[in-house]
Amino acid sequence: MLPTETVYGLFCKALDEQAVSHVYDLKGRPREKALNLNVSSLEEIYKFSKHQPQYLKKLYQAFLPGPLTIILQANEQVPIWVNSGMKTIGFRVPSHPKTLDLIRKFGPLIGPSANLSGKSSGVHFQQIMTDFNHEVLGIEDDAFLTGQDSTILDLSGETAYILRQGAVTCEEILTKIPEIHF
Repeated sequence: MLPTETVYGLFCKALDEQAVSHVYDLKGRPREKALNLNVSSLEEIYKFSKHQPQYLKKLYQAFLPGPLTIILQANEQVPIWVNSGMKTIGFRVPSHPKTLDLIRKFGPLIGPSANLSGKSSGVHFQQIMTDFNHEVLGIEDDAFLTGQDSTILDLSGETAYILRQGAVTCEEILTKIPEIHF
């Protein structure tokens, strides 16, 4: 369990099918519910996606690392156990320094919110440990977390969509990336 800038996540190596399966089991998460890839660079986003918009680098430089999840078309490098066979994949670059260092060292990682499926996202380390019967290890840093989920921005089609409004607003995106079309 690791802190992001928003909430805690249950992290493991994304390319390790058994580890990903264990996270699904811990959370009680349905397998058809896809996971995001937590990466540490724009290059990794390009490595696991296709048909990226021209402004992706500008968007990355403006908001990442930070509380933005970017949905793009997945390429053949994305394991089916991560995106549940969907044609898209979400990318997250969390800004917590220890978490980002671990992603650089071991990444890409999956890191869904550290909660039981259907429950509130976890922001209190000790409560999460209790919820998971102390079956997980982690780094405690409650003070770093905002408790507000990341904004999910879908760029997989011709038009951009905000699938979940979080810390980054549409107005902030348009101010920094005026060429984006909602």
